[in-house]
Amino acid sequence: MRPYILSETNLKSVRENPPQLAVLPWGATECHNLHLPYGTDTIAVTRIGEKVCQGAWEQGAKVYLLPTMAFGVNTNMLAFPLVMNMNPTTQLAVLKDVVNNLKSAGVRKLLILNGHGGNDFNPLQRELFDSGVFIAACSWYTVCADVAGRIFEHRGDHADEMETSVGLHLFADLVAPLSQADEGKIRTTRFAAVNEGWVTITRPWDKLTTNSGVGNPYKATSDKGRKYIHAVVEKLTPFVVEFAKAEMDGMFPYVP
Repeated sequence: MRPYILSETNLKSVRENPPQLAVLPWGATECHNLHLPYGTDTIAVTRIGEKVCQGAWEQGAKVYLLPTMAFGVNTNMLAFPLVMNMNPTTQLAVLKDVVNNLKSAGVRKLLILNGHGGNDFNPLQRELFDSGVFIAACSWYTVCADVAGRIFEHRGDHADEMETSVGLHLFADLVAPLSQADEGKIRTTRFAAVNEGWVTITRPWDKLTTNSGVGNPYKATSDKGRKYIHAVVEKLTPFVVEFAKAEMDGMFPYVP
């Protein structure tokens, strides 16, 4: 039994270790080029959450990893088979129920650990601001952007060298040979403003890509994934400890 994982622990342990913080991993179920599994986002964020919560627990923080949400916002990928979409309004309803459950249990702090680029929790945090539970959100892949730039040669944002390396490190048995993948090339839009990034759109993924990959995965290695995940966990764990142990006084989260 790992006492920091809610689905594995028991009532006796929870009563003896009152929770200070809940961590909710949120992934997605979608295709990732031709070589990574549909559950890439969900599996990766779960494994990272386990590592972070273990480290925090070992430092005396009573954090609990909740069961991972496996469906994310995928409205623009539904042209691919068996992509599972959860609309933002549905996410809000689900999150509201989770927050109410935590509040009833006396848990006043929640960290959403995000593993999918299509999820945007800031509007949901605003909607639930006065819920009685303080909600922070973090996408694990943004934690060490500086480190990623030193480890990976080719950057994309979906089934690329980074995400493939992470897969080779965390769930290599589910990664198909890289020779099976395509190069992850994408099409540009006909609008310079969009291509330059100062106008945003929702990208139709079937038109943007050939097989859902964005970024060349061919130079991915397990060792690169190990180095990157180690950096992420080393940086994220102290925050989780600090967040869990922080006193929720009248000025929280600010310094008086």
